[in-house]
Amino acid sequence: MDLLNPTPPHPDLRVSIGPLSLANPVMTASGTFGYAQEFETLMNLRRLGAIIVKGISLHPRAGNPPPRIVESACGMLNAIGLQNVGVQRFIEEKLPYLGGLGVPIIVNILGDSIDEYREITERLAESSVVSAIEVNISCPNVKKGGVAFGSDPLMAAAVTGVVKEKAAVPVIVKLSPNVTDVTLIARAVAEAGADAVSLINTLIGMAIDLKRRRPALANVFGGLSGPAIKPVALRMVYQVAKSVQIPVIGIGGIESAEDALEFMLAGATAVQIGTANFVNPRASEDVVDGIGAYVIEEGLTSIREMIGALEIC
Repeated sequence: MDLLNPTPPHPDLRVSIGPLSLANPVMTASGTFGYAQEFETLMNLRRLGAIIVKGISLHPRAGNPPPRIVESACGMLNAIGLQNVGVQRFIEEKLPYLGGLGVPIIVNILGDSIDEYREITERLAESSVVSAIEVNISCPNVKKGGVAFGSDPLMAAAVTGVVKEKAAVPVIVKLSPNVTDVTLIARAVAEAGADAVSLINTLIGMAIDLKRRRPALANVFGGLSGPAIKPVALRMVYQVAKSVQIPVIGIGGIESAEDALEFMLAGATAVQIGTANFVNPRASEDVVDGIGAYVIEEGLTSIREMIGALEIC
């Protein structure tokens, strides 16, 4: 080794989500990163631990009418309505590009019935590009009066079981914070076979246009995300990590490496960057850099030393 120009240390940022190995713990959150190609000129996509694409339904969805995004204090409300191209077009038009990136591709799926979750999973199982499936259980079950799958442990477990049965890859279940006790749902999906859970999805909120005396969103209600929800997300990640034996992926207001590391201390094995992508398209890559710098500065052998290392007393 050249002592005048020593090789800089290479931090070990590897983590595992069940059987899925990631080069680092940083992922993009579904719904905030499109199908990844939108960001290819803005950052190095290959530096991400994984890419989670926009939620995919069985059939194409046009989403809600505008206005469907409004800024709020320390965050934003969105009521996009899960607009997407549908699973068939996704497989034909989006997966070929994603497969060439050389990073794990995680597909977020959604449905209005258990049968829809089953069929989407069956179609995705035919692709070698898909590294894992993230199941959005915040959707309403149209056959049960519109009650969200994620608000009832039995329904959450039923969806998880169906996807797990048909999936050829690890299954991650994305939990809703809009429940009385998130640990009940977490334990239900873990017992149903989930390989990991991710949380939190957005909090239900509302904004009002005072001049028009009307809701700021055409849909009236929307999902609150961004730094405003970080304390709630941290609390729920900590609670769930103490309640289940499967990996937990933290989501909610993460803008910096410091934010990500807090989630890991609380018990998260990996994190997802969401709303920050709208403010800084390089946010995810910056978080990877920051975590690497922290590992070196703290003299850690691996970032895995941070997982669940929070000292309470």
